[in-house]
Amino acid sequence: MNGNPGNDISNKRKRKKKDAGQVVVEEKQESEKGLKEVITSLFLIEEEEKCDEETWENDVQQERSDFEANQKKKKQAMLDYYSSFQNYHDELNETDRIRRKRSRVAASSVASSAVSEITEKSGVSEANSSSKGSVSHQRRLWVKDRSKAWWDECSRPEFPEEEFRKCFRMGKGTFEMICEELNSVVAKEDTMLRAAIPVRQRVAVCIWRLATGEPLRLVSRRFGLGISTCHKLVLEVCSAIRTVLMPKYLQWPDEESLKKIKEEFESISGIPNVVGSMYTTHIPIIAPKVNVAAYFNKRHTERNQKTSYSITVQGVVNPKGIFTDVCIGWPGSMPDDQVLEKSALHQRGNQGLLKGVWIVGGPGCPLMDWVLVPYTQQNLTWTQHAFNEKIGEIQKVAKDAFAKLKGRWSCLQKRTEVKLQDLPVVLGACCVLHNICEIREEEMDPELQFELLDDEMVPEVPLRSVSSMKARDSIAHNLLHHGLAGTGFL
Repeated sequence: MNGNPGNDISNKRKRKKKDAGQVVVEEKQESEKGLKEVITSLFLIEEEEKCDEETWENDVQQERSDFEANQKKKKQAMLDYYSSFQNYHDELNETDRIRRKRSRVAASSVASSAVSEITEKSGVSEANSSSKGSVSHQRRLWVKDRSKAWWDECSRPEFPEEEFRKCFRMGKGTFEMICEELNSVVAKEDTMLRAAIPVRQRVAVCIWRLATGEPLRLVSRRFGLGISTCHKLVLEVCSAIRTVLMPKYLQWPDEESLKKIKEEFESISGIPNVVGSMYTTHIPIIAPKVNVAAYFNKRHTERNQKTSYSITVQGVVNPKGIFTDVCIGWPGSMPDDQVLEKSALHQRGNQGLLKGVWIVGGPGCPLMDWVLVPYTQQNLTWTQHAFNEKIGEIQKVAKDAFAKLKGRWSCLQKRTEVKLQDLPVVLGACCVLHNICEIREEEMDPELQFELLDDEMVPEVPLRSVSSMKARDSIAHNLLHHGLAGTGFL
């Protein structure tokens, strides 16, 4: 018996739909399950990364802590080592100090014993002479016996004046005057172990060294003194000259003196209101240990084909060639205009203390309100040539003064053994001694004449004042049209 076909089809369709729905549900469940697994995996990975990162940070922190601890240990070890090293040296110094003190005490005891024995053997009337004899005998333990025959000969009253002048660049009268002026500063007292060097010998050592420029070993032989003693005497006497004699013999003129200086310079050149002639020279030195490039003298090196180092001396002189202002010690690589800017003279000019007067400089100086310099451009007019000729006559006064300075004191002509920091004192002393010789009209041996070879370079900014340019043009015009200019320029 056959059933209804329509119902069968309907049932089949329902079953198919039911099966399809189950399939969809299963697929959905599977996809959700897979998604959950993925999310779980991601969480696990993230947790693992966090754990790894924390582990890495902990390791880094541990390494850093270990490193810092190690550094602290090393630092402490170094501090401990330095402290023990310092203590060791302190102990050595203390031991050395005690040893020297004991040696001095022992020597003093020996000397005292010797004096006592000789005093006891001698009578009361001969006590003083015996004491001197014992001290003299003890001195041989401390001072090397050197010959003083040359200095003893020079010290004799009958020693020829001309020979004395050749040795010390001055007469006996000038030398005695300097000794008298420096006596209160230079004189020393006798000690128990040795007699003090007399003032005359101290001054003579210094002046002979400056005059001849001889090395200290020859100075030592001449005067019968140790090399280190001679070096010390030179610096001490030069310092005394700067302290005692410089304020008296090297100073800026007062108003009355400036008036006379203006008249003398005007009589020389026809240029009014000139109060000084300025020049800058170079003193050769041994290459310094620090800042060598600053003291390198390029111009002298190129001319002499030999590496040269120098320091500068800027000086202003009056018509008689006597220094009224000096600036000493700036490095040799500096041009003249920069040396001028560093000087006390420049400060005086900027403060208005040189208003209305001229200081004549060379081509290396700039034209300023108080500095008058020659024309340096090419193709000069007759008026400018005439002005340069007359201003050159004033410049010659300063050049001649520096030539005398270097000729009289030969230590300025060659590299010296004096340390760089002590050179300004020595050079200042030479300038003061030059003034004393010129004031006292000490004649200079013609054989000592010295030729200056300083190269002057035009500054980068040669004009510093428009009003001074107009004033220079006016002076040049008056020189030519009032018949004051020479004819050499023609």
